[in-house]
Amino acid sequence: MISVSNLAFRYSSATSIAFPDFSIGKGKHFLLLGESGSGKTTLLHLIGGLLRNYSGKISVDNTELATLTESAMDKFRGQHIGFIFQRNHLINALSVEKNLMLSTYLAGLPANRQKVSEILVDIGLTDKRSHNVTELSQGQAQRIAIARALMNNPSILLADEPTSALDDRNCERVIRLLLDAAATNNSTLVVATHDHRLKSVIKDQIHLD
Repeated sequence: MISVSNLAFRYSSATSIAFPDFSIGKGKHFLLLGESGSGKTTLLHLIGGLLRNYSGKISVDNTELATLTESAMDKFRGQHIGFIFQRNHLINALSVEKNLMLSTYLAGLPANRQKVSEILVDIGLTDKRSHNVTELSQGQAQRIAIARALMNNPSILLADEPTSALDDRNCERVIRLLLDAAATNNSTLVVATHDHRLKSVIKDQIHLD
């Protein structure tokens, strides 16, 4: 499902970051661990096709990412990859429902209001459907961001520090949501984190130096 070999990436004149080789099978759950500056976010962005011009190979869902054009990569990401960013990147001018609907629109998929209804039930926020996202608490906004990533039933879920700013109750709720969604869709889940609370929940780990 995800295979990385001889991978390295350089930001302009900065020192090149080299990553270990690894493979993650379909439906598996992994933590991506490392100190700040070790390249966790960079690696997630590479796997998700948000960073290009790398050396080495990245294969996702049997597709070598370097072979895709920018437009093809955008479509591939929208249809196969759900990305939860460290900052939620919700569109403040839109309602909760429209933020969720935007995910299917950008992937070139038909509108699916039934999916919006189902996913809002799953995250316990049906009463926020018509609210502007600026009216949400931090924990609620994070759950909406995760819901957006799940809208297209992605085969791969990539999460960048999804629980770092959450209290214990919301941390447990968010990681359970991710695990349940991954189990329902048999999705591969990779979580980049320094949150030690997750180590007891997801046992398989990739360590970056």
